[in-house]
Amino acid sequence: MAGAQEGAGFSAGRTDLDAKDLARVIAITRPTTDFSKPEQFELMQGGAGTSRKDVNRDSFSHSSANITFEEEGTFKLGNAIFRKNWVSSPSSTQASDGLGPLFNERACQNCHLKDGRGRPPEGGRGSTSMFLRLARQASTEQEKARLADRKVLNFADPVYGTQLQELAVPGLRGEGRMRVEYQEQRVTLGDGSVVSLRRPFYWVDDLAYGPLDPRTTLSPRLTPPMIGLGLIEQIAAGDILARADPKDRDGDDISGSPNIVRDAATGELTLGRFGWKAQAPSIRQQSADAFSGDIGISTPEVPRHWGDCTDAQKDCLAMPNGVQERLGPVEAPPPVMDLVTFYSQNLAVPARRDLDKPEVLAGKKLFYDMGCTSCHTPKFVTRRDTPNKAQAFQLIWPYSDFLLHDMGEGLADGQQAGDATGNDWRTPPLWGIGLTGTVNGNTFFLHDGRARNLTEAILWHGGEARKARDRFAAAKAADRDALIKFLESL
Repeated sequence: MAGAQEGAGFSAGRTDLDAKDLARVIAITRPTTDFSKPEQFELMQGGAGTSRKDVNRDSFSHSSANITFEEEGTFKLGNAIFRKNWVSSPSSTQASDGLGPLFNERACQNCHLKDGRGRPPEGGRGSTSMFLRLARQASTEQEKARLADRKVLNFADPVYGTQLQELAVPGLRGEGRMRVEYQEQRVTLGDGSVVSLRRPFYWVDDLAYGPLDPRTTLSPRLTPPMIGLGLIEQIAAGDILARADPKDRDGDDISGSPNIVRDAATGELTLGRFGWKAQAPSIRQQSADAFSGDIGISTPEVPRHWGDCTDAQKDCLAMPNGVQERLGPVEAPPPVMDLVTFYSQNLAVPARRDLDKPEVLAGKKLFYDMGCTSCHTPKFVTRRDTPNKAQAFQLIWPYSDFLLHDMGEGLADGQQAGDATGNDWRTPPLWGIGLTGTVNGNTFFLHDGRARNLTEAILWHGGEARKARDRFAAAKAADRDALIKFLESL
């Protein structure tokens, strides 16, 4: 793809590399044409930081293998904060004060289960690892101008805010309860075999503060895996933008677009690369948004002591907050954010498995031949000038272009997030996807967990991915199985 978004103020060049290094990067990231054996360095899909530890439920929770001994201590402190339960104010544990007043969970780890993927609320399980994002489109000229200037991503529900929070501190009611029901629909593949897909429908029951605005849309969001985030953050923006083709000038029906967002810390326009709609520009900002929206904790980046409480929720705003003057003006001061950010930046990607098996190599070739790599870009080399040398100049294999793609009406949530439309989703990285069952005890995929396995996930692809999906559906059973084996090796 070619033609980065015009007017975004980005250079597509690698200013961090000299000519020799640039030539090396171009050569090593060129798509392979030899599927007879694994590529050089393919085993270490997270670069030198790849975890080679035994495969088990902790496979997403290891630190980057190339951080220093001192940084390992910082990682463990960050893990402790990531796992700790926050409590409502006032309490005797003042450093943990500030929960809510409305919230989805008490700890980061309770949503990011084992640092991995969440699951939809079914079988008696709650919805703490999946929530409903609430938003509406601009309805006035002033709101449209704010969107155009990227001052906001969208507009919250006037009563319930940016997301539905089912839990609340004592003395306050949670906002409501997500309900999901599924309708099975049968898909007949090219060889006559039948796969049942489940289409979800969402409601909110027991609304505590009156009805939702009729313009408010409900977008379910499953918590994604945490591995490799620091490496993604250090991919050169130009390398991602170079793959964008919003006007489909090459005529391949793939029109990847960047989500250009405003960095809350600097006020500058930058590339969004985190979140289901690429709405967050950095791990720190993504973490601060989660502290605010999911737990109700204020940070220097999002200094809202009452989290997602709105002006219409007077009882919520009347609740005490957890600010301790001796610790600073917010509930999670800079040292807390430093530790959580470092932890999130250094969760290691696990090594590949079975990558030299004939069936896996055959599946890899099919992944290329069917056009999956048009969005799931196999390789990048991170910047040389990274803040932490552990992420510097690493060959990584995330299998994502980190761009927005129209995935069709079947997956649409109807919700805008900056440049992302209601049909758009960021291409999710695939590294580690084969360990989902091991780490999380389930294989629910896509943004809302509707897919119960990888085959269903592929068959839900529409829009720009329709041609690749149709090739998979038309393939022989042995070829489909080989492609799945390849994905399971990642």
